[in-house]
Amino acid sequence: MVENFQLDAVKLMLLFNVFGSGLIFFSTYFLHNPKTRLCILGYICLGFSASTYAAPLAIVRKVIKTKSVEFMPFTLSVFLTIQAVMWFFYGLLKKDINIAGPNILGFIFGILQMILYAIYKNHPKKMVVEDPKLQLSDQLESVVSSDVSTTAPQPKDKDYNNGGGGGGDVEAQNIRKNTLDASQK
Repeated sequence: MVENFQLDAVKLMLLFNVFGSGLIFFSTYFLHNPKTRLCILGYICLGFSASTYAAPLAIVRKVIKTKSVEFMPFTLSVFLTIQAVMWFFYGLLKKDINIAGPNILGFIFGILQMILYAIYKNHPKKMVVEDPKLQLSDQLESVVSSDVSTTAPQPKDKDYNNGGGGGGDVEAQNIRKNTLDASQK
């Protein structure tokens, strides 16, 4: 499961960093008018900047549902808000809408996150299951690893192993039974 996640991360990194950057470069490089080139590049940057400020909003639903801010670091919200304010004033003074525009959104989203933090900071932590399949596989993995480590078959003497005592089959059945019992709880 971890290997699939790493492979997906590498694919996304290649897609966005290599292919996306190359597409941006070649789409603007061959434009002969420098004003058009800057305008298109500005809009692309505006989109990425707005998505940077909107990305932490993915956790807002979880904060409201769990009534806990454990998944939303306060310092991230504060510094994103400060950054948005500073870049907004820079864009305003330079009269560049591509800089000032997304930072208005950044300021609004940052304030929203800090308000949520103030509302839910003293609520007790509450566990919410978003995907039961994922949690069940995590529980089974921990149960199997704990049962295997506590009931793992121990090496026996030569005569017992060569004599066909068959103890390994009974121990494997006990491990399976313990795993099933724990997963049903």
